[in-house]
Amino acid sequence: MTDNLQILHIYEAGPLTVVGFGGRDVLDNINLAECRDELIGLIKKHSCKVLAFDLTGVKLIPSGLLGLLASLTQLGTEIHLYNASADIREVLEITKLDRIIQLHEVAI
Repeated sequence: MTDNLQILHIYEAGPLTVVGFGGRDVLDNINLAECRDELIGLIKKHSCKVLAFDLTGVKLIPSGLLGLLASLTQLGTEIHLYNASADIREVLEITKLDRIIQLHEVAI
């Protein structure tokens, strides 16, 4: 299932919702307001407790998107990032966001 943003791809929706970025390596030109609205809609519609992002192949995430992900934790939803690049992990550690966003590695 793919949403109308053509950047955000929903692979599974429910209490555990899995989202990806369609194999893009750099997440530029993302409309954060639309992305936020889409994610909040998913969380509410599916009573999502865990929002998991598949970052396989993604090299960079805009700081605004990281801030958006962190803000989603205020809705009582856990944010999990899978297969984050070394650069993304470093930014999360420097900003201390790795304390509220869980990081996982999964073999492809």
